[in-house]
Amino acid sequence: MAKKTKDLSSIPVGKLVPEEAELELTRLVEEIAAADKAYYANDKPQITDAEYDALRRRNLLIEKRFPKLKRPDSPSDKVGAAPSAKFEKAKHAVAMLSLDNAFHDEDVADFVKRVRKFLGLGDDEKVYFTAEPKIDGLSLNLRYEGGVLLVAATRGDGETGENVTANALTISDIPKRLKGAPDILEVRGEAYMSHDEFETLNARLEREAEEEGKAHEPFANPRNAAAGSLRQLDAAITASRPLHFFAYSWGEISEPLAETQWEAVARLKKLGFKINALTARCQSVEDMLAHYRGIEAQRARLGYDIDGVVYKIDRLDYQERLGFVSRAPRWAIAHKFPAEKATTVLEKIDIQVGRTGKLTPVARLKPVTVGGVVVENATLHNADEIERKDIREGDTVVIQRAGDVIPQVVEVIVGERKKGARKYKFPETCPVCGSHAVNEVNPATGKADVDRRCTGGLICNAQAVERLKHFVSRNAFDIEGLGTKQIEAFHEDGTIKEPADIFTMEKRQRAGKIDLYRYDVDDAGARKKDKNGKEKPPTNKKSVDNLFEAINARRAISLPRFINALGIRHVGETNARLFASHYGSFEAFYEAAKAARDDQSEAYQDMLSIDGIGALVAQGVVDFFDETHNRNAVDNLLKEVTPQEAEKASGDSPVAGKTVVFTGTLETMTREEAKARALALGAKVSGSVSGKTDYVVAGPGAGSKLKKAEELGVAVLTEEEWARLANR
Repeated sequence: MAKKTKDLSSIPVGKLVPEEAELELTRLVEEIAAADKAYYANDKPQITDAEYDALRRRNLLIEKRFPKLKRPDSPSDKVGAAPSAKFEKAKHAVAMLSLDNAFHDEDVADFVKRVRKFLGLGDDEKVYFTAEPKIDGLSLNLRYEGGVLLVAATRGDGETGENVTANALTISDIPKRLKGAPDILEVRGEAYMSHDEFETLNARLEREAEEEGKAHEPFANPRNAAAGSLRQLDAAITASRPLHFFAYSWGEISEPLAETQWEAVARLKKLGFKINALTARCQSVEDMLAHYRGIEAQRARLGYDIDGVVYKIDRLDYQERLGFVSRAPRWAIAHKFPAEKATTVLEKIDIQVGRTGKLTPVARLKPVTVGGVVVENATLHNADEIERKDIREGDTVVIQRAGDVIPQVVEVIVGERKKGARKYKFPETCPVCGSHAVNEVNPATGKADVDRRCTGGLICNAQAVERLKHFVSRNAFDIEGLGTKQIEAFHEDGTIKEPADIFTMEKRQRAGKIDLYRYDVDDAGARKKDKNGKEKPPTNKKSVDNLFEAINARRAISLPRFINALGIRHVGETNARLFASHYGSFEAFYEAAKAARDDQSEAYQDMLSIDGIGALVAQGVVDFFDETHNRNAVDNLLKEVTPQEAEKASGDSPVAGKTVVFTGTLETMTREEAKARALALGAKVSGSVSGKTDYVVAGPGAGSKLKKAEELGVAVLTEEEWARLANR
């Protein structure tokens, strides 16, 4: 067994070597994706705001230091999570993006400097900013046409949200009609619940559950309560919940509301929207920080949750010029508040096994209230985290949170440790199947991964079940009616052992080999039982027939979804799209993967040539198809479903897909602005000239890059020529 490396998460970014940075980016992608799903899709966050922000910040810092290692599925380019299948989808006319974060005063000063530099403003030119509380609720986009509210949608993944119009119409703070508004106006803001109303609601729901003899899991905090209340299928339930709404921005609009952010928000107030009274207009970094401190001082007395202050450049023409980068606007930033802390006892450490076999330790805490929220669990990440902090069962620990359920263990109070407390021994075998749990070796570096994984593969029930859940999940086959509990029940009794079994259930049902009618396959997925705990006779034939219909509707599926559904290590949505685009068909991808077992083979080198695919991902593909049981599972699946060939890429812009290099002094815009516009048009911006470069845009003072372009015969354009080409 290879010797495992130390916990890379404890190494400062400035001291990481490229191989370590690549490993860290992989870990961060996985952890951030899981956190996004828990927070945005399930309304049940699994890590604290502070811990989440730290993950994103570390990811961004590594990408800045090693730009060539940035992954195609980088969290820096993503917002939120995919919308729930429970609701109709609502496409946003203008993307609902997230915000970059500032954690220190210096970050705010740097933000202002970046804005000035991007816009080419001198130190003596005044620049105003607005500063407003960052509400900890659920983001909403309200679309009005002709003054009438037509669609209300959640943020979703930023591009597409959930249509919750009927529910939003029950919120008194949201006007149903507007007078004097632009013909098309999308108003954006935050739905939230006050602290007092949150406590009253939890008490009422608990009382009602007791009266009906039902189990009740209370909402953990006001944000979860607001999100859960707004995302009800029955609008009458939403109407019974005390929801409020603050407006602070807009999306698509047929005519400007004003010339500045300050005036535009004031216009929203005149139209009938509630805006936050703590919003201020600032003319310096000192003003911004002073307002931040003032809001922080009264945070506990506001009566609703906020987790920071948002700064926005005031002039809207400046906002337009600054534009966006990745998932966030350049003209705004969120200055987050420090995390809250508390002390409690870590009673036990449990091990959970995920679909990739990763063993994740979870701290079970003596319940403690932090900032008004009861917390009971904390993720401990891996064995190195436990060893580094010397965490032992029974220890008194300091935890911190910033609005979420599961906190971070900051430190152990060693002075309060009980005598005889033993160091925690991380299991070397899987707690589910008993297989060896090892630290995998990265083929790119030869070093062992910090995470320990079960080697049982599909013979491990935990992995098999989790892989099947992934297979039917929203971004894979997305089979309606086949959710978590159904998969668990069907796997437990042997009905579904591998993906192909899903598509043979109807045939087996008709042949009398299985009997699904003994299950109640509803949204809850629970088996119907009598008072003695025995299963009741068949009662829900219609639900089973609906399930078969949903399964059959997925027998033809897009190639990216099919590849993603297989659950290949390191291959998620983004990498699946890269493979689909490169190979065009699953047959070609399958044959290439089997031929790439030799890392010197043409097939393996071709796989590595895909922009965005590195050795770690390629090895994940090779390892997956090198397993006989995986190939058999894929072959069985292909007998039941047909992955479609990939669609040909197309672009409206004449520069889409072209590689561009800017050099020299640009006269009509700053270099950063030029790059941003090129990226927005679908072009690729490079910092060096090569044979793959399509255009070099050269301004006065161009030097070595221009010379190399001429040597290689690359097309050289003036700034004016580039503008004509890009806007053609």
